[in-house]
Amino acid sequence: MNGALIHVSGNWAHFKKPETNNNPLTHDFITKTALIGMIGAVLGIERDAMKNRFPELSEDLLYGVQIKNAVKKESWAFTLRKASDLFEKAPKQMEFLRNPDFILALALKDSRSQLLFDQFISAIENSEAKFTPILGLHNCPANLVLIEKGLFIEQTGEFETKAFVTKNCGIDMGEIMREGKQIRLGFERVPTYQNDDFWNLPDKYVEVLYPSEQNEIPVKENLHYQFSDGSRWILI
Repeated sequence: MNGALIHVSGNWAHFKKPETNNNPLTHDFITKTALIGMIGAVLGIERDAMKNRFPELSEDLLYGVQIKNAVKKESWAFTLRKASDLFEKAPKQMEFLRNPDFILALALKDSRSQLLFDQFISAIENSEAKFTPILGLHNCPANLVLIEKGLFIEQTGEFETKAFVTKNCGIDMGEIMREGKQIRLGFERVPTYQNDDFWNLPDKYVEVLYPSEQNEIPVKENLHYQFSDGSRWILI
């Protein structure tokens, strides 16, 4: 599959967990649906025009994430005012990621989205964006840098990875203990499909676990993808 590695970073990020409406919490890293929204921003596709793009890109693209630093979260309080009554206000607490820093693996699974994929990678390569790319919220701008273009080749076998893996992958904890590694593993449940009503379908969430701070984890024999630079990824 055609693919690319992209460095994604910023000062703050908020990838809202939909079940936390009153005091929103954030996912630990960029979700696939947030990535699709970012593609639309970079290419200058208006929100109404993106409605039909979300289901297609959810199916046609695969992605993986490597978290380069430790996941740090901070909660901030805001005072919200209603446009209809500026004197009516309510406090709001929100959770943010501090200094998000990811390596994003993006692969083209279906040629139906070839044009959008090529346009997005070209825009990142040339530091061009029609709208400001964001990390979940408009006051959280994203820095995007193309690391490398290449191919993802399907493999089966044991491997090591710095990126997230799905719940059904067998992490070799025995190997980690034998080598005396001190690795912190995080767990997340992330959306991978958004329909044309901007709704993340509950049955399309995927449970993953990940190492942070560029640690590698050994994985028992499993289907995965090797990129042109030799890195191994689970893509969803």
